[in-house]
Amino acid sequence: MNALLDTHAFIWWVTDAPQLSKTAKDFIASPNNKIFFSVAGAWEIIIKVGTGKLNIPEEPDPYITSRLTDNRFEVLEIELAHVLRVAKLPDLHRDPFDRIIIAQSQVAGMPILTIDRLIVQYDVDIIW
Repeated sequence: MNALLDTHAFIWWVTDAPQLSKTAKDFIASPNNKIFFSVAGAWEIIIKVGTGKLNIPEEPDPYITSRLTDNRFEVLEIELAHVLRVAKLPDLHRDPFDRIIIAQSQVAGMPILTIDRLIVQYDVDIIW
């Protein structure tokens, strides 16, 4: 099964944080599942590091790319269909990164690994 990581789920997985649910951990760890990480999540990490809202042990480029490679996560590029889907989303969530991840989930038909209570309100499947 394919699934899309929300940014916090990516960070919690690569740091082995206790906030990541057992269900999410088991899903990510299963060799039967293909895990995707959105370019939007990488962008969000870079912005949060730049504003001091997130600390990571190295520069974003090697940090993100090495964790993607080490964990065999696939990169989900942002396509025009994803951006156009954002315009059709109800205005429940104001975070542009989460809105594009929701749109990507809908277009690709993939559940999102997230704890975000606002994302749960959209027409997407959630794994947590």
